[in-house]
Amino acid sequence: MSLAPSAKGTVKFGDYKTWYRVTGDPSSGKPVLVVVHGGPGSTHDYLLRLSELAARGWPVVHYDQLGNGGSTHLPDKGADFWTPELFEAELTNLVRQLGIDGNYVPFGQSWGGLLVAMHAAKRPKGLKGLVIANSPASYPLWLQEMKVLRDQLPAGVDEILRRHEAEGTTDSPDYHNTMQAFYDKHVCRIKPAPRDMQASQYEIYNDSTVYSTMNGPSEFHVIGTLRDWGVIDVLPDIEVPTLIISGRHDEATPATVQPFQDLIPSNRWEIFEESSHVPHLEEPELFDDVLHTYLSSL
Repeated sequence: MSLAPSAKGTVKFGDYKTWYRVTGDPSSGKPVLVVVHGGPGSTHDYLLRLSELAARGWPVVHYDQLGNGGSTHLPDKGADFWTPELFEAELTNLVRQLGIDGNYVPFGQSWGGLLVAMHAAKRPKGLKGLVIANSPASYPLWLQEMKVLRDQLPAGVDEILRRHEAEGTTDSPDYHNTMQAFYDKHVCRIKPAPRDMQASQYEIYNDSTVYSTMNGPSEFHVIGTLRDWGVIDVLPDIEVPTLIISGRHDEATPATVQPFQDLIPSNRWEIFEESSHVPHLEEPELFDDVLHTYLSSL
């Protein structure tokens, strides 16, 4: 496929379709930044600001992972369908179908960071670099640190959350209102949340199939199929220079990120002091400079 600048469309993925958006010129010779969103079960919207890197000459591809956004929705599929392997195969298919598999850099945010680490460990030939942003190396580590962060919430907040979790009432307004104290501190410190972030949150609310199946009812109560999964064992297989990003107030705490630095042979870890889980929104100018410098070094 020959990609035109600022193109949108879908590519076939088996019997399904993956929606994508291109900003900038993929034929420029510079590696294409492929933006892999979090969730799982979120959408590209909250990462749309990365398209501004095209103004510095870096072509950018966004896409919605299967199950949400502009891609095929499959609300009747069970837990055995929604696997990390499915989403890694979708990413591999996307870069091949778009014809950028000879020169690309995946940018994985949150869950997307584990996904791109899994992808990079297979050493695809056209992979030029890797960005892992605000991601834990495993969900057992994530859950361990969630307890630490929850214990630091204002008095009474965690008790309310745990009562709902024990009673199975995590879909109640009280649970969602109470969990906002955690989100305001560790997910996005901008109030009100930026419109792009609200757009992705709405998409999850509109179809929570993937998020609820693989993750669970909230960021800090992971009871889905990912609860025992991680990528620590494959990190030594990553050969490309890797940029690791996290925020000082991130729900992806240093303890969850540390294995990336310890085990990926060539890496640099940048911590954004005024950010939580979305530095690209919380410290945009610094974020752009960090990413531009990294891409220019490849």
